[in-house]
Amino acid sequence: MKNIAIIGAGMAGVAAARTLEKAGHIVQIFEKSRGAGGRMSTRESSCGSFDHGAQYFTIRDPRFEKAITQVPGTSDICRPWSTNAVRVLDELGRVIEAAKPPREKHFVAVPGMSSLLTHWIKPLVDLGRVHYNSQVMCIESVHSANNPTHSQSMTWTVHAHQGEGVVAFPNFDAVLFAVPNPQCRALIEHSTLQKLIHPDLLSSLQAIKHQIDVVVTDPCWTLMVGYPQASQPGIPHLGPQWNAAKSTHHRISWLARESSKPGKSHIERWTVQAGPEWSKEHLEDDPARVKAKLMRAFSELTGIRVEPTHSAVHRWRYAKTQTPLGQPYLWAQEARIGTCGDWHIGHRVEDAFISGLSLALRIAGA
Repeated sequence: MKNIAIIGAGMAGVAAARTLEKAGHIVQIFEKSRGAGGRMSTRESSCGSFDHGAQYFTIRDPRFEKAITQVPGTSDICRPWSTNAVRVLDELGRVIEAAKPPREKHFVAVPGMSSLLTHWIKPLVDLGRVHYNSQVMCIESVHSANNPTHSQSMTWTVHAHQGEGVVAFPNFDAVLFAVPNPQCRALIEHSTLQKLIHPDLLSSLQAIKHQIDVVVTDPCWTLMVGYPQASQPGIPHLGPQWNAAKSTHHRISWLARESSKPGKSHIERWTVQAGPEWSKEHLEDDPARVKAKLMRAFSELTGIRVEPTHSAVHRWRYAKTQTPLGQPYLWAQEARIGTCGDWHIGHRVEDAFISGLSLALRIAGA
């Protein structure tokens, strides 16, 4: 039985944690946000909720299908989203490509995408093994005074920022990084620079860091708008007849009517995601300026000129993998450090699940 720290409560981290717990290990999860989700997070507002990260997921791998269909209570949370016929729009919002017959179902979690991970992580929360609002600052290798050079006598201490200070969590046999690749690299780099890593382990961590360097992840600005005034008799909805579209607009790549998703309130609201190039160009812009630009583009594409009651933007610095690592996980046996996340093999929700599962099975079989 091992005591294992997992940094990150997104899909990869939660999948790894559940698998390791089932194998008889003790797991503690550290998450900087106040809840599970990562890019499957759901944003609440006075107009209803927004899936402002991952919009939906598909099921291709039988291992993911088994988790969705056989984990108790999960099939009640995950429902098909009928808007599989996604349009493709030009710069002016005109449909330039007919909706193709769906190749696979689009699923969403209800009432929001984060509900799936909230459900899966609940047993660990009940056991007190999930630390929310805990941003890990660094990790420290601690060798036994009786055998200071033998790696098997070494344990890890996780240093996490909580409230007004940094708290040390000692005695972990392994640490798994289930965070975006730049954050994973930065944690390793910071721990190394702080001289918290034993010299005998440096080469293992440097090897992981160099492998991470090949991964390219693009950012994304997301706009959320709500129109409760449209929820009146005789006004079924505002704007276009479609509920989801890809766009060739120079600012916007995706639009979705949140109120069309199962389990959502009927208040008219949209989630709008900017394209990667525009997001990179405007990554450090003032949020108010970004919101104004995306609002104009949204109006151009949908014809909705009404001022929304609710509008907000969110910046995802690490939104979509463009160049993945090419293998499902990294594992340094001597250091007992591992990494998982969608960026290892792709950018889909299922990729994150497979990555976390694969790493956990590797450790459980070690």
